[in-house]
Amino acid sequence: MSTTGAPALPHRPAPGVRPVEGGVDVAAFAGEATVVWLCTFDEDGVETRHELPATGEGWWGGHVPDIGAGTRYGFRADGPWEPTAGHRYNPAKLLLDPYARAIEGDLAYEPGAFAHDPDADDATVRSDLDSTPFVPRCVVVETDFDWGEDAAPAHPRDERVLYEVHITEMTRLLPEVPEHLRGTYAGMAHPATIEHLQRLGVTSVELLPVHAFVDEPHLRDLGLPNHWGYNTIGFFAPHAPYASSTDPHEVLAEFKGMVKQLHAAGIEVILDVVYNHTAEQSVGGAAIAWRGLAADRYYRLDEEGWDVDVTGCGNSLDLTDPVTLQMVLDSLHYWVEECHVDGFRYDLAVTLGRDENLDFDPEHPFFVALREDPVLSQVLHVAEPWDLGPDGWRTGQFPGAWAEWNDRFRDAARDFWVADAGALADGAVPHPGVRELATRLVGSRDLFAERTPLASVNFVTAHDGFTLADLVSYDEKHNEANGEDNRDGNDDNRSWNHGEEGDTDDELIQVARRRSVRNLLGMMLLSAGVPMLASGDEIGRTLGGNNNPYCQDNEMTWLDWQLDPAKGDLLATVRSLTAIRREVPVLRDHDESVIGWFDESGAEMNDELWEQDLRRTLQLRLAGEPCALIVVHGGLEEMEVTLPETPDDGAWRLRWDSAWERPEEARDTEVEGPEVLTPLSLRLYTT
Repeated sequence: MSTTGAPALPHRPAPGVRPVEGGVDVAAFAGEATVVWLCTFDEDGVETRHELPATGEGWWGGHVPDIGAGTRYGFRADGPWEPTAGHRYNPAKLLLDPYARAIEGDLAYEPGAFAHDPDADDATVRSDLDSTPFVPRCVVVETDFDWGEDAAPAHPRDERVLYEVHITEMTRLLPEVPEHLRGTYAGMAHPATIEHLQRLGVTSVELLPVHAFVDEPHLRDLGLPNHWGYNTIGFFAPHAPYASSTDPHEVLAEFKGMVKQLHAAGIEVILDVVYNHTAEQSVGGAAIAWRGLAADRYYRLDEEGWDVDVTGCGNSLDLTDPVTLQMVLDSLHYWVEECHVDGFRYDLAVTLGRDENLDFDPEHPFFVALREDPVLSQVLHVAEPWDLGPDGWRTGQFPGAWAEWNDRFRDAARDFWVADAGALADGAVPHPGVRELATRLVGSRDLFAERTPLASVNFVTAHDGFTLADLVSYDEKHNEANGEDNRDGNDDNRSWNHGEEGDTDDELIQVARRRSVRNLLGMMLLSAGVPMLASGDEIGRTLGGNNNPYCQDNEMTWLDWQLDPAKGDLLATVRSLTAIRREVPVLRDHDESVIGWFDESGAEMNDELWEQDLRRTLQLRLAGEPCALIVVHGGLEEMEVTLPETPDDGAWRLRWDSAWERPEEARDTEVEGPEVLTPLSLRLYTT
């Protein structure tokens, strides 16, 4: 190992390690450090330490000559070891650059990877073991890329159909994708993948986390991986194992190439981002980056230096701190400006808006910054509007143009079409009436008040929880493969197995399950708001009842593209529903003036009808061009329904019925006289 000094620059460099002519400009924040080094490694792994000058306000940086693209590096920082004050400086620990554009290698949870002695009684005894053999390296990369004429598709919000998808799951078994590209960024951009998305009617893919991440310690002990990726080690680096190449430059280029190809096909790219916590776990976790540089600034800590955890992941980033806030905003800018992504879905977004007292503040500096930023204000921001902290449920309370995952929509759809239907079949009393369902159909105005219904991201399933096929096939979760004795995952699934748990040869049960799936899809894709389809639901994906497959990177989670006739019918149904949604604008967004509610006789709903606890039939008329009529029947018997008059003196035509196995069964003839509805079914008529 050798040591050099880095000359100061006349200005503070931008954060990170940036290649410039003759070397790199470097800047790192380490608020209470007494010395900071940039540590570079040659091809033989020999380390050189470049001491950085202080540049003020806790920043360290300068110019380091003769370092170019491809150089592997990290930081070391010395300073006070005062855990009760949040200071855990330890020069024996090699730390990642929080602004690294590329990260190579994995994390080994060996004793040397911890800043403290893991064998001590608590996490306050400093360890002198060198962490170099056990931690990843950052890589200096050039970020130039030929974007050509790339342009954001910029779909109007009311036309968006989101598709939540995992990079690996989508193409790992897709036969048309070459084997070496399956499960990669390039596989996601393959023509076969894009064709499926286009024919499905998807406008925007919402990618599960693609920021660099590592497995948690307990998963390593179980021999299982972190499959979903909610365990970030770098907010600027794409996850390298998702690329078909191992070269760090090619990893970044392949990610950008994916975005470019999806844009060319008219598909937006939304990233699921995890700015609420990091992979460093609690103070007892491994020393990866932030905790060794400025734990007291990056994390929420109590008066004794312990983590204040509102995420359930061991730590919580503190966006009330200007350094942390700058890092998050810089990361968002990077992905928009240099990688051309079109928006973000924020995991546990309530954490990002908590003030110094842990109260949720819609005027938090983070929200204000996004609203006022000329770049970030132009992209889509979607909140997962809850966390595990005090008063953590905040659906409908995010500011301005934010969209939000609407869990109330999810629960209402599941209750009415699945859980309550199962209760009726068992002779039990279901949830009362249709009022909740009606509220969700027209954009959840009770939650979003003066905001457009398009603030509501309507979903029935997502990456966590049952798939749509499993929601109608299992009464209980079956997570034994996760190694936690089936204790993990949600117990409140609002599911119904229709009479038999799991796979069945009973044709009547199969038919009933398929109809329930179509009811759920129909409600989601015909409601006001922005629908989000979980990948694989369109082809009957099952996980065998596992409702928490976060650690299953195998055939359980990979999409199976061998479609039997029933799955082919389902795919055709989803394509039909998204096409209808495009053709009938009033379904997507509307105000209260176009809404009319009617009972099964065609009479307008009144207070007495709304208050009927066992009411399971309802008609929603929407005035527009064309007009639309959604007829909901959640009863177990056939129902004769008289349709209300059309607002434009036209005639109703039946466009879709959840009783149809395939959309080709649609008829395009005028409706005359009462209609007879199949039990547990949903219909759409238009003029």
